[in-house]
Amino acid sequence: MEIEQYITRHTSPEDEVLSWLVRQTHLRTIHPRMLSGWVLGRFLTMVSAMVAPKRILEIGTFTGYSAICLARGLAPDGILHTVERDDELADLICQALEKAGLRERIKLHIGDAIKICPQIDEIFDLIYIDGDKREYVDYYEVAMAKLRPGGFILADNVLWGGSVLDEEFVPKDNRARGIAEFNAHIQADPRVENVLLPLRDGLMIVRKL
Repeated sequence: MEIEQYITRHTSPEDEVLSWLVRQTHLRTIHPRMLSGWVLGRFLTMVSAMVAPKRILEIGTFTGYSAICLARGLAPDGILHTVERDDELADLICQALEKAGLRERIKLHIGDAIKICPQIDEIFDLIYIDGDKREYVDYYEVAMAKLRPGGFILADNVLWGGSVLDEEFVPKDNRARGIAEFNAHIQADPRVENVLLPLRDGLMIVRKL
């Protein structure tokens, strides 16, 4: 048995809403592998439940899987704002939020997160970054400006398939370079403490001091 199979067998199962969304994502999108997936989604719910945030910001909705997982840990009066660049995904996202019973607690914004996030009149307890890898440093600075002291940033794909370890490949690939610069940027930032976990494709957890 592979380690990933063992992990999934010992993680609470995916519910009907998320299973439906996985199927729809494979049927209706070109890159279904962009889904957060079962184990990471469960982890996001756990972290959100531990923080019990009143306000969450998500940069990069895709089809809404991670937004649903994060929103399930919201405080009773909490709201999640999620920003997605691709307007063609809006219908599927809204369908998923309706099925999850979270349409009133998740506010979807369509457009460029770097422009939209500063216009959202909120200070956030928890921020999840999973957008364009080339813009991770810019997302991070936007997020830091909207995050309360003691709040958390989670950033996905920070290992980028292990390519961040290849010093010859990183300069040639815009996304790998974006991730490598992001990781180095955080490591040098005196405003935070951080830990990089080898969960899925790498998850960076950052706490604002």
